[in-house]
Amino acid sequence: MGSMGKAVEKGVEQDDLVMPLIDFGAFLHGDSTVKKAVAEQITNAFKSSGFLYLENHDIPQKEVSLAFSESAQFFERSQSQKNELQWTTPDSNRGYVAWGREKVTQSADPEEIARLRASNPDLKESMEIGREGVPGLPNQWPSRFDEQGKIFTTDMQQFFLTLKDLHIQVMRAIALGMGMDEHFFDSYTDAGDNTLRLLHYPSVKKSLWKQNPSQVRAGAHSDYGSITLLFQDDIGGLEVKSPKGTWVRARPIPGTIVVNAGDLLQRWSNDIIKSTKHRVIQPPPKETDQDEGEDAMVPARYSIAYFCNPNFDRFIEALPGTWEGSGKKYEGINSGDYLVMRLAATY
Repeated sequence: MGSMGKAVEKGVEQDDLVMPLIDFGAFLHGDSTVKKAVAEQITNAFKSSGFLYLENHDIPQKEVSLAFSESAQFFERSQSQKNELQWTTPDSNRGYVAWGREKVTQSADPEEIARLRASNPDLKESMEIGREGVPGLPNQWPSRFDEQGKIFTTDMQQFFLTLKDLHIQVMRAIALGMGMDEHFFDSYTDAGDNTLRLLHYPSVKKSLWKQNPSQVRAGAHSDYGSITLLFQDDIGGLEVKSPKGTWVRARPIPGTIVVNAGDLLQRWSNDIIKSTKHRVIQPPPKETDQDEGEDAMVPARYSIAYFCNPNFDRFIEALPGTWEGSGKKYEGINSGDYLVMRLAATY
């Protein structure tokens, strides 16, 4: 396949922030020249904005639609059933997280996080799914409840593995784009120490934003790991902080996955790659809205995030070619220890 594929499109461009739309099919199925070109496009996006859209990623839309459908069915379960599957510890990072439990923020101060949780809680609930077979850290599956729970379990286990394969491919593109061997990261990604997060932002009253204009669905933060693969519904709500300090809407583009770099990849790249702050909002009611009564509601929102990490037993330090001229900006750290440290501050 000798074609260079489509030119890079600007999926979103505003306030000096560009989130390009990249044809990943050209990397997955192209020849070496094409793969190198796409790899550079991806790496350049991570160096500039930290965000991009992937299209032609080889994940069938029917699989994505099924995951969204089963996620919605899961969150319709009774609160008592969901609570039986509750998240317990940062070491496990598996299970159901109720509304108000998590407060995403860049702060590491427990008192500050508690204050934010009380004054401006994240309006969401989630289900966290880790890799199977980790001794002492089982996933909390609803298969114990009914047949639908068994179907959910089987389908989410498969979806987790599908996204694990895509994670490996994106990391290969990053390696190639940074001038390293394409398979440099393979030994860091083969275990699949990742987290599949199903997210539900319930319907709430519009008046909530009148009472608290700073209310968010998920507070401003950067992700913790290497990369995140995000599937949005058609409502959207994701916003990314621009170099000008403004918030830019990452509008949903059908058939694409939003991919962003996380803090550990920024650290790993010696700050060459950017982990950019983002948040999830519900726009406040407009003056022209027809229904502005006290009981007017904003619709529920769903998304699916796949948080990717280096294998938890790997030691992470500045990548070759990123520090030789300037020195290493960070001490090395164990991948698993780093994630547990960040999660402990969040919950």
